[in-house]
Amino acid sequence: MSKLTGKIALITGGNSGIGLATARLFVQEGAQVIITGRDQATLDAAVAELGPAALAVRTDVGSLPDLAALFEQIRARFGRLDVVFVNAGIFKGGSLQDSTEELYDEVFDINVKGAFFTMQKAEPLLADGAAVVINASTVIHAGMPGASLYAASKAAVRQLARNLSNELAARNIRVNVVSPGYTRTPIVGRAGASPEQVEGFFGHVSGEVPLRRPAQPEEIAKAVLFLASDDSSYVVGEELLVDGGYGSIGAAGVAR
Repeated sequence: MSKLTGKIALITGGNSGIGLATARLFVQEGAQVIITGRDQATLDAAVAELGPAALAVRTDVGSLPDLAALFEQIRARFGRLDVVFVNAGIFKGGSLQDSTEELYDEVFDINVKGAFFTMQKAEPLLADGAAVVINASTVIHAGMPGASLYAASKAAVRQLARNLSNELAARNIRVNVVSPGYTRTPIVGRAGASPEQVEGFFGHVSGEVPLRRPAQPEEIAKAVLFLASDDSSYVVGEELLVDGGYGSIGAAGVAR
């Protein structure tokens, strides 16, 4: 039997990158999947690819009215959630001096406020024994110049998972974290980089990763599936690094 047969799964930010790769895998494993995103065109394209087992709901996770509408639609149509992948997020860099209040608000509204209130709105719909996976980042284990706000936002959601794990454990709801390393997704280009700069970035960071390459979204999706399925039934409050060794053994193989 497939690992998610009969399960209802929500993936925020499921219209591209890691979220879309995870949606593909969840559908293959028998789940009914709800994906969200802010761009209607990519949502439509994702649903066309995923087929009848997918539903797309345009949602800005930084907007509480959007979240309320999303979960009301899920409640009315499905009545419950068995899996939630809190994945929606943005990466925008800036040095200490170049960062503005607007940048701070944008990063934290999506990455932290969005994650927290996604969980708050989802909790009444979570079935006992449900699984929640929150997407953080390996950057919380290493200093990266120009990524202070992003790293701080991802450290916040890692701690959020610890606390929610304890809060929801009485209902046997497991909350865990996947922390990807450098992954080939559109998130880098959305930060304003040109195609040439994106390739230069991945070429540079590949030299820092012990496995000497960035991850593919499908590799992260497999880790999410593990945490979302009964394969991880005794795993709770944990963080799974999927980063080619970067966060554990360090850049260029130098132990941390």
